[in-house]
Amino acid sequence: MHTRRIGDVEVSAIGLGAMPMSIEGRPDEARSLATIHAALDAGVTLIDTADAYHRDAHEVGHNETLIAKALASHDRGKDVLVATKGGHLRPGDGSWTLDGSPRHLKAACEASLRRLGVEAIGLYQFHRPDPRVPYAESVGALRDLLDEGKILMAGISNANPDRIREAGEILGGRLVSVQNQFSPAFRSSEPELRLCDELGIAFLPWSPLGGISRARELGSAYAPFARVAEAHGVSPQRVCLAWMLAKSPVVVPIPGASRPETILDSLGATGLALTAEEIAELDAV
Repeated sequence: MHTRRIGDVEVSAIGLGAMPMSIEGRPDEARSLATIHAALDAGVTLIDTADAYHRDAHEVGHNETLIAKALASHDRGKDVLVATKGGHLRPGDGSWTLDGSPRHLKAACEASLRRLGVEAIGLYQFHRPDPRVPYAESVGALRDLLDEGKILMAGISNANPDRIREAGEILGGRLVSVQNQFSPAFRSSEPELRLCDELGIAFLPWSPLGGISRARELGSAYAPFARVAEAHGVSPQRVCLAWMLAKSPVVVPIPGASRPETILDSLGATGLALTAEEIAELDAV
């Protein structure tokens, strides 16, 4: 397995996005556990989750609990960096709400610690800016959690360049990651990716294949990805992830999966070498 770095931690160059295993349309627990175990068997050492990855209002943290169970039942579970998030909420009606208050973030972190069964969270990320709360106050909560040893590393998600710089200052240079949406269908995070490359901060693209409902349509929606895939005898999804990896050594995609075969196909991207001409063709999409 090829590796990259988040802060001082070496992780697999592609992580597992666990959200599909807990929200609407999720599989049964047995298949989810099999998916996580298949990823671990293949060398994955980064799993991304959040307390908001659940379906019903009464099951906050469903995904974290699932991951904790999967890691506890696998001999490589202790080698995994679990990245979780706080600040997003799901009332249970399918909607998403926000609470970026320091009080909420600190309480959410404590709850995540209990669900994950750890003394300190490997990577804790502020999930999404809350317009009702000054950004500095939200990120200040992460600073406090770092100082208290509740979290080992801090990251932010859904942030623009100004907020990346602001978070870096508030955290005293301890910002290690930015998790933004980025895919062939969503290219507006290019400036954030370039800034992370400049600063040496890990950039974690979420929904790198276009999202749960659109991932299978990547090749039909974007012909260049299908052409390059056919030339290499692989899936368009694998080409997509290889293209992202080629953009910068700070990029660590976290494709979502709920089937063993899906994450295994994604992991093949780490060994797929694209030519400069192919990368240029894909960049032009």
